[in-house]
Amino acid sequence: MAKEITSREADYSQWYNDLVLKAGLADYSPVRGCMVIKPYGFGIWEKMQAALDKRFKETGHVNAYFPLFIPKSFLSKEASHIEGFAKECAVVTHYRLINDPNGKGVIVDPDAKLEEELIVRPTSETIIWNQYKNWIQSYRDLPLLINQWANVVRWEMRTRLFLRTAEFLWQEGHTAHATAQEAIEETEKMLDVYAEFAEQYLALPVIRGRKTPNERFAGAVDTYCIEAMMQDGQALQAGTSHFLGQNFAKAFEVQFLNKEGKQEFVWATSWGVSTRLVGALIMAHSDDDGLVLPPKLAPLHVAIVPIHKGEEDLNKLREKLIPLVNELKAKGITAKLDDDDTKRPGFKFAEYELRGVPVRLAMGMRDYEAGTVEIARRDTKTKETVSFDGIADHITKLLDDIQQNMYNKALAFRDSHIRKADTWDEFLKLIEEPGFISAHWDGTSETEDKIKELTKATIRCIPLNNPQEDGICVFSGSASKERVIFARAY
Repeated sequence: MAKEITSREADYSQWYNDLVLKAGLADYSPVRGCMVIKPYGFGIWEKMQAALDKRFKETGHVNAYFPLFIPKSFLSKEASHIEGFAKECAVVTHYRLINDPNGKGVIVDPDAKLEEELIVRPTSETIIWNQYKNWIQSYRDLPLLINQWANVVRWEMRTRLFLRTAEFLWQEGHTAHATAQEAIEETEKMLDVYAEFAEQYLALPVIRGRKTPNERFAGAVDTYCIEAMMQDGQALQAGTSHFLGQNFAKAFEVQFLNKEGKQEFVWATSWGVSTRLVGALIMAHSDDDGLVLPPKLAPLHVAIVPIHKGEEDLNKLREKLIPLVNELKAKGITAKLDDDDTKRPGFKFAEYELRGVPVRLAMGMRDYEAGTVEIARRDTKTKETVSFDGIADHITKLLDDIQQNMYNKALAFRDSHIRKADTWDEFLKLIEEPGFISAHWDGTSETEDKIKELTKATIRCIPLNNPQEDGICVFSGSASKERVIFARAY
């Protein structure tokens, strides 16, 4: 099987694109900047959805759905919000097509212009808060904890499958609270939900932190984030949680009667992750032979390949292996007996390696007679021959070990690629090497902008629980009380 995957060392960007396409995760669409998520890629996203949705509901949230189209006037009600999204908005101006009287196909009907133009949802704060003003009257209506699974459109100029597309899938939580403290606690709680999900499911270590004012979500008072390191050393923002203060409540006049009988504006949060996490999964773990998927998110856990020379042998192997598939299924482990005679075993091995299936079993007639089976793990590419007795329990433990090993490997890589810079010369040298830089910053937007202009590095976050230490800003030489994380990013 010719994988035709560019190596990471030769061209990391092309390696990523090759892998997305060759592993059957997604494909390009005829619409610029949009993608088709293929069944295997969507299977990974469905597993992410299921795990996150369970956690949202465990923390008291419920799902709802709001319109795709937003009246243009809504976006103008919160000034910083529209400023942040204006350049990315797709706008609907007409509602009908007609045949061109000159015979050149169909054209927009000039008489079907909308009274008010509609924005294709880039995010839903405005239309949701317009509804909340009808739903919230009293402190008894709070907190309001709602999430929606949806698609959004942001007209990106430079796109890449999963990482940055004009249309993508995501979830967005929008909550309303009676006090600022409750809203801040919600913001921090959901950041923890994202961080635990990234580490426990994606096997992806993350740094929890706060964004600088320059990098905050448009319309937020404070933005919290989780930042992850990819194998090329660049950063990827894996999730954000925003404390919105009363900005949207005031813009849409969402007030409630408090326990003292006084009118107050509610306090708000929003938080979200997207199909960008599929891209993070690929870039954090995969290799030149294909995907390496953590078992908790793999659509298929175990591929079983019988090796035989005839139908009689195959039937014997089936009698042995079909009960194993059923036993694994009962344990919540997805397994496939690949008895397709049109493909040779070597082709199947390469295909499952490319698609990142965590465990592969192979059994030939010698194994059958000996009561053994060959087992290969994708993360380390190691093989061993083990007894067939108790193999289901062995696989269960092996999947847990693979999940933990992938996290440990990613953590060791990240921690070995976070380095301190105390001078501008050190910073300039380190930024050309893979990894994050921990350096002092004077807290000004001017310094942040200048560093970005000169190096293309941004402040990824100010880590939570950051140790305080007196220092000198790596660029300006002004006093600083803490280090922040700089990196080039996707």
